[in-house]
Amino acid sequence: MASEHSQKPPTAQGGIDDIIAGIRVPELPYPVGRIEASERPDWRPFLLSCWQEQCDEAVIQCMKSMSVTWTVPQVNAAYLSDRIMDVFLRTSGLHPLLVKRIARLRFLVAWRLEEKGAEAFDDGIRDWLDSLVDLRGWSDSGGRSARGVLEQFEAMVTVVAESFTSQSMQPFIQFAGQWHDKAHQRKKRSAQLHERLLLTEQGAARQRRAEQASRAAVGRALQGRTLPPAVINFIKDVWLPLLRHIAWQTGLDNDNWRHAKKLLEWLVWVGDPALSRKDRNRLYQVGEKLSDHLDGIYARVQGKPLPEETLRSVESILVARLRGEEPAVVETISEDQPFVFDRHWLMSDTADPESVARCRGYWFVAGEGDNEQRRYFLDLLTDSAEVLWTNGFGVKLGVEPWPETRAAIERGDLRGLSEPNPFGALLSDTLQALAKVLKSQRRLRARAAAQAKAKAEALRQEQVAYERARQQEEAERAEAAEKQRTEAEARRIKTANDERQALEQANWAEAEGLVNRVEPGGWIALERADVSRLKLAVRINASKKLIFVDRLGLNRTEFRIDDLIALVARGEARVLQKKQAFDDTLSQVVGGIR
Repeated sequence: MASEHSQKPPTAQGGIDDIIAGIRVPELPYPVGRIEASERPDWRPFLLSCWQEQCDEAVIQCMKSMSVTWTVPQVNAAYLSDRIMDVFLRTSGLHPLLVKRIARLRFLVAWRLEEKGAEAFDDGIRDWLDSLVDLRGWSDSGGRSARGVLEQFEAMVTVVAESFTSQSMQPFIQFAGQWHDKAHQRKKRSAQLHERLLLTEQGAARQRRAEQASRAAVGRALQGRTLPPAVINFIKDVWLPLLRHIAWQTGLDNDNWRHAKKLLEWLVWVGDPALSRKDRNRLYQVGEKLSDHLDGIYARVQGKPLPEETLRSVESILVARLRGEEPAVVETISEDQPFVFDRHWLMSDTADPESVARCRGYWFVAGEGDNEQRRYFLDLLTDSAEVLWTNGFGVKLGVEPWPETRAAIERGDLRGLSEPNPFGALLSDTLQALAKVLKSQRRLRARAAAQAKAKAEALRQEQVAYERARQQEEAERAEAAEKQRTEAEARRIKTANDERQALEQANWAEAEGLVNRVEPGGWIALERADVSRLKLAVRINASKKLIFVDRLGLNRTEFRIDDLIALVARGEARVLQKKQAFDDTLSQVVGGIR
């Protein structure tokens, strides 16, 4: 059966999934890096063990105590469950003992949030939590109704464990349905019991007011007096019931009550010698007509005259007093003859209607913590000016005079219970608040990403500029090195050329000297594949020609002087000395002889 507070909050579908996936809360055990689906830890057994142990810690605290790398959705589901349950229980107005038990449901809520996301509260959890408003007046009184609620919570431990084990909310849904049925029946029965109790207590209050007011009137008149026993008996046996009857029928604000109370005072005044002996004239005036007045008011109220024997005992005392006699007297109230009364019942302490209206139908709390007791202000019993307290289910807790209740409220000993905060409304408010946080975080992340991108771009540009400068610097260094190398190579080539030219010049000069010193008959050797020797036959200085012949004087060969000098300078020809020529000739002759 759905609760009257089961309306789905408008932001539930649109906000839970985004919050679980996207919000980040400082100091929560988020994983470092991305967790693959195959590495996702199964936290259902962990949550089940926490539930079975009835752990009172937050889900996040239990997760921090485990050396497990949880996923982001698991961490955020635990955080969201803790926050929702903490806010709900803090503002639910439920008894601390019930709050402690309901708070443990956070483990089930965390599992469903991570498993179903926005659909987590569609499985009866929200309806059940909303229905707990009916338990605002529960107290650990030890009564049958109090024990019945605790037994239901004990049964819930097994039901939630079954939901964890079967990975299905069906056991909890069935439990919630039975819970709603019992709550509906209890609420219906409570209304009937309250109506019946109020009628009964109003009648009892009227009777109590009549009893206590009549005793207070008699007690006030008798207190501190000494009267003849006959007068005392008349007052207690006849006049006290008469006053009670008047108060019961017509209340205290009427002529019969005032006359009966005044006659009571005159009867005590006449009967007590200490009061009336000093005023004889007045004693005669009162005493002569007192019996007639007593009989008259009695007959008017009861509809019949006083019994003769009862009236005769009083008249005998009155006659004795008129004669100046002082009959034997005794104390009207003593340890042997106690008479309990409360003057408060004679005061017209009417309750302020507005103050009563502000309290009627509200819950009040006395005490602190687990020992606090709650009571329901059903109504004010106007006849007795007493507050009728119940347990909210039609069971009477007691009555208390309105002045005492008002004083307890003013002192703070009795404080009103705040209005209930339905879970559905709280869920909507919480999700809206977290949605704002998520939006702010996304804005900050986007800004940070833009800043990081801009910074990365700036670093890239800086790197590009640095690389360009480095390349330019390297190019300049390479260019300078190449220039230095080129200059060095040029210097080396120049040096080599200079050396070569100097060597060539030296060789040319030497070759020129050798060629110029060759005289006819002188020999030269040409450095060819087969070394050939030629003898200068003719030097023609005019044309700068040299004519050579072989050994036999044949095979004429001409050389310009410069060309021969060039050949000698290059090492392609040699100018043979005379001694060398002789040795060569001798070698040829000897070789021929052999």
